[in-house]
Amino acid sequence: MKMTNKFIFDVDGTLTPSRGRIDRKFASWFSRFCETHDVYLVTGSDRPKTIEQIGEVIYHQCKRVYNCSGNDVWSGDLHVRTSEWQLPELARYFLESCIYESGFPRRTGNHIEERPGMVNFSVVGRNANKNERADYVTWDTANNERNTIASAFNTMFPEIEARPGGETGIDIAPRGSNKSQILSDFDRDVDFIMFYGDRMDLGGNDFPLADALFRGWQGANYPVEDWQHTWDLLREVE
Repeated sequence: MKMTNKFIFDVDGTLTPSRGRIDRKFASWFSRFCETHDVYLVTGSDRPKTIEQIGEVIYHQCKRVYNCSGNDVWSGDLHVRTSEWQLPELARYFLESCIYESGFPRRTGNHIEERPGMVNFSVVGRNANKNERADYVTWDTANNERNTIASAFNTMFPEIEARPGGETGIDIAPRGSNKSQILSDFDRDVDFIMFYGDRMDLGGNDFPLADALFRGWQGANYPVEDWQHTWDLLREVE
């Protein structure tokens, strides 16, 4: 049976700068790529943020977009499905205590952002500007705060799963409701999947999908450093 190539991309840090918009030249090239290949997106961000980052044209060119790590699924303007899960109050109290106890000196607001089927948590806050985010990245690299919080959260709430996502956040959802859940929409007998993501490391929010593909699917994982690296790899495909 002939295999069909399916290209799956993370967005933040893979197709765009972290929390930024896609490069104009890359957007033009990638749009043409979408016209001739089966392209899917899987991202921790919600639909409005994803459209803000990659634009309406590319969003609608994709066969399907898995927002919120696959908990809110769209095909163009068609809403396929969504999860109604909400963060338990005890878990919220735990996260609020992490905000209070963190040694990082700044708080910018919007620390617990609720999205369909998941929550994005950030000590510095999603309202942080570029410089404040960069300061937190430096601080977190030295202090390993996100990994520590995620590990403690997973111990306290075994039915929920926390994984560092992007540069400053932690993605939180019911255990199993991570990016790997999108594979239920694909056929392992005919779909050859190529997945591109910047957080395939153990604990990263791209890891569950990369690991599931490695263990039971025909295809390949492509860990990338940034959107320029993704572009370089895709030029080789062309």
